[in-house]
Amino acid sequence: MFEDEMIFEDDPFGNDIVFEGDADLSGGAFFPDDALFNGIPAFVMLFFVIVIGIFLFSIFKGISRWSKNEQSPRLSVKAKITGKRTNVQHHNSHAHEHHHSHTSTTYYVTFQFESTDRSEFTVSGREYGKLAEGDEGMLTFQGTRFLDFQRHASEEHTDA
Repeated sequence: MFEDEMIFEDDPFGNDIVFEGDADLSGGAFFPDDALFNGIPAFVMLFFVIVIGIFLFSIFKGISRWSKNEQSPRLSVKAKITGKRTNVQHHNSHAHEHHHSHTSTTYYVTFQFESTDRSEFTVSGREYGKLAEGDEGMLTFQGTRFLDFQRHASEEHTDA
């Protein structure tokens, strides 16, 4: 008997049964030895690993920032508002025959300290509306987290 030869024997139910021999099962029945189709499962797996990795990295980064802020001391320092800006993001989606649009705005305020160092903080829309460039006062923050700004009355704001 040859080494590459397969031996079939009929079972009582009429099905062929392979007992011994070497069968070439590479490539599958539809695309034998086609590198493109054999590589797709690996590509899909790699894609999902990357997506899950990015998701886990984002979660880890957020928890790390929160933890660092929690461990930082609360500081109150004299500061002046030197800039304000917004970042508006538009989100559109289509579901069935309906069009949905959503907009979100992030508010930022830049403070300059007596040492001439500057820091930018994310603030709520309500806080953003209360603050004006040139305002001076006591800034309270913890790490990268804005907590409060108490404006000092200045001459240019009391002349009204």
